[in-house]
Amino acid sequence: MVINLCVPTASGVPLDLLPKVIDGVRVIGIDVPGFGVPTHAEAKDVLAGAMLKTARLEAETGPVARPRQMSELPTVALLGELFPADPMIIGAMLAPMEMAVAPQLPAREWRDLYAALDCAVVGAVHPFYTAAIREFSHAGRPIVGSGPVGEEGTAAWLDAIGKAANIATAKIDAAKNRALAPMRAAMAASMLDQTITVSGYEGSELMVARLLIELGARVPYCGTACPRTPWSDADREFLEANGCHVQYRASLEQDLAAMRDVNPDLALGTTPLVQKAKEMGRPAIYFTNMVSARPLFGLPGIGAMAQIINTQTRGADRFSKMVSFFQGVGTGDNTGYGTNGTPVAHPEARARYKKVREAKAKAAANQSMGS
Repeated sequence: MVINLCVPTASGVPLDLLPKVIDGVRVIGIDVPGFGVPTHAEAKDVLAGAMLKTARLEAETGPVARPRQMSELPTVALLGELFPADPMIIGAMLAPMEMAVAPQLPAREWRDLYAALDCAVVGAVHPFYTAAIREFSHAGRPIVGSGPVGEEGTAAWLDAIGKAANIATAKIDAAKNRALAPMRAAMAASMLDQTITVSGYEGSELMVARLLIELGARVPYCGTACPRTPWSDADREFLEANGCHVQYRASLEQDLAAMRDVNPDLALGTTPLVQKAKEMGRPAIYFTNMVSARPLFGLPGIGAMAQIINTQTRGADRFSKMVSFFQGVGTGDNTGYGTNGTPVAHPEARARYKKVREAKAKAAANQSMGS
């Protein structure tokens, strides 16, 4: 496989000039234009979509290698990078419907692509995987957005998956009864009462905000760097109905403005947003390292989310103490590094150069009047 990250094309060596086979090894050219893909998550979709297309065409033209693990049950192919436990959590939810989880995309092995294409329904957990969705649609597979987050979200997702796979209503109800009762109890014991802003570029931001709202938190703003697609509509509509503004293709400036306006108990966001929040003495955590690195779905997702929020907001006073302790350090004339002590101010130099600038400005003004 050859992945093009702009340099070969920019230097005049397009991928279509490469041979299709070298010494019996297939060469598959995939363009991932770094100058044209806004987020790294979407770049992974470009790669996954191109691989799926090749695998689909191979399967349509003849026999292909059998995947290592093939379920005899109808399967759900999950789109997007997930915490390693999440597919197993979802698999347990699907079991009463006599369904299983197919290899998720991006796939680990090439033959996993065939197993994913053989699914009964696609779970677009990350709804911006439009290139991969296009290939599944060509293969005739129905697409369901969102994921099993919170009680209401899980019930809606299981309903949608079951109906798309033509599962009997009794089996769908059995899956919901088995999943929802313990979730309801866990949520009652993990209710939140904080105001939180959510932003990031992973693609799961809307589901995280949805789970927070179901847990009782107030989420007035949810920003994602990823684009709006039809498969995020269910989560968007839920958030908007609960007073949350959803901003697709959110910029850092929009995320920062929302944080300033809302003044949340906790901000979930990108590195620069977290840095700014801490400068202001507000609790904040990096979405990718703290939220995406934990389960999101089912019972584990409820417990993990409640623990993160409560732990980070419980010590909110330490942030104001840090701001007070480091007041003035690294700001204004004190920015930079490499000095042995506090930089010495030179007000006489400021005054001297101020007079020079004023004299130049006056001379320029006189010259323009004379001309």
